[in-house]
Amino acid sequence: MLDHEEKLSKVATGHEIDGLEDGPGPEKYDPNLNELDVVDSVGDEKYGQTTRGLKSRHIQLIAIGGCIGTGLFVGTGATLSTVGPAPLFMSFCVISILVWIVMQDLAEITTYTPATGSSVPFYVNRYVEPMPVAVWITIILLVIVGLNIFVVSWYGESEFWFASIKIIAILGLIILGNVLFFGGGPNHDRLGFRYWQRPGAFIPFAAPGDTGKFLAFWTSLVRSGFAFVLSPELIVIAAGETEAPRRNIPKASSRFIYRLIVFYVLGSLVISVIVSSDDSLLLQAVNSGQKDAGASPFVVGIKRAGIKALDHIINGVILTSAWSAGNSFCYAGSRSLYSLALTGQAPKIFRTCNKQGVPYLAVAVTALLACLVYLSVSSGSATVFTWFVNLTTISGYVAWIVVLITYLRFRSGLEYNGIFGQRPYKSPGQPYTTYAALSFFIVLTLTNGFQVFFPGKFTASSFLAAYITLPIFIVLYIGHKLWFRTPIFYPASKIDVWAGKEEADRLEERDVPPIARNVWEKIWFWIA
Repeated sequence: MLDHEEKLSKVATGHEIDGLEDGPGPEKYDPNLNELDVVDSVGDEKYGQTTRGLKSRHIQLIAIGGCIGTGLFVGTGATLSTVGPAPLFMSFCVISILVWIVMQDLAEITTYTPATGSSVPFYVNRYVEPMPVAVWITIILLVIVGLNIFVVSWYGESEFWFASIKIIAILGLIILGNVLFFGGGPNHDRLGFRYWQRPGAFIPFAAPGDTGKFLAFWTSLVRSGFAFVLSPELIVIAAGETEAPRRNIPKASSRFIYRLIVFYVLGSLVISVIVSSDDSLLLQAVNSGQKDAGASPFVVGIKRAGIKALDHIINGVILTSAWSAGNSFCYAGSRSLYSLALTGQAPKIFRTCNKQGVPYLAVAVTALLACLVYLSVSSGSATVFTWFVNLTTISGYVAWIVVLITYLRFRSGLEYNGIFGQRPYKSPGQPYTTYAALSFFIVLTLTNGFQVFFPGKFTASSFLAAYITLPIFIVLYIGHKLWFRTPIFYPASKIDVWAGKEEADRLEERDVPPIARNVWEKIWFWIA
């Protein structure tokens, strides 16, 4: 095999490299594995590879509604009853901004080289340093088991229709919120911002006065992350199976801000308008540990408005949303395992794909892990659900911290090689927005369990749920450094910014964007 510098030179100049077509992939994890060795494993005919079968409309709807599920429809009820409407709305606004920054970073990285097997660990391995597999498996598993996961055969098509249902439902709920705001419901009761005045915009948390109001906002900020987990990463994972990725990934990323504003920001505002934080139905559901549609503030608000049958329809929407989120997370988990196998950090067998390009063994293992969801049928289901929510949320924050660091290293590699201006997609406000989001997520992660340190509030279970992810991550990371003797970061001179670029350039050259023939097609092409 050629050494690293010779390979990069040949890739940069468009020359072929001997041995890349059928060279064997690594059996075990190799900390010195570079991206061109990954190409060896992708081209192994024994295992096959994924195909670019996701159409533009698939990736756009996945971006818009893929991960929206119980976090928004149900989990917001407990937060509302704990801290009040103002912290709920404010926290969704703040987290939306931070997640948008993460999405922009990932879009810029992915659009540059949308390689087969794309995933967050794929790019961490490339631009930061080889990440220990256990860290990513821990994060992935905590996310997967925290949701109801069902596997479907045609992911893109099913998610297109699932997301469509969610979009229509949320838009309908926003319209309903406006109608009830002005008194257009069956009882003609004009709500306005009544519940912001009585019982009040804030419910002080853990302390009286302004301190309690701030802690209420911070508590909501920590909890609201659950509704956003894996939202930006899903687009990255789908990039390796998306047609015309350099056209469709930026398109999905630019639409992402509308999803955040409409679904999360306006959705949380509607909740604060139609439901009181001290509503008896809501409190009963929360206090009893109810985690199904009956605990949804949307359902409670509709019942209070006296609109018959609509609450049952929303129950159905919530069910399909949970199913859709499980579908998305199963896809994300299986493709992440596939990506780890491509880079030698998971058994090679998980690279195996069928004739349709589906890594079915990775899907099967991911689906088996969903059996842990049966814990929710036990008498302690509320406790189990709370643990899963906490672990999933903090794991998501840790993953986003790693994503932001990866983006900064990606920039360093491009700048060192003098090709920073050649990025196909350029996100705004960089690198300042990334530094701001990185700082915020670090503080949020470290303080997520602040309430356990108040007098009389400490319990071992609460402390572990809030912080167990951090020592696991740190121990695995440091242990990996010591065992494999790898640097903390690749120096900029060692970051590979060439592998996969030529293929991405060729895909872009062959791409023929559709041309709208009328106004309806213009609207459709803008959406999908």
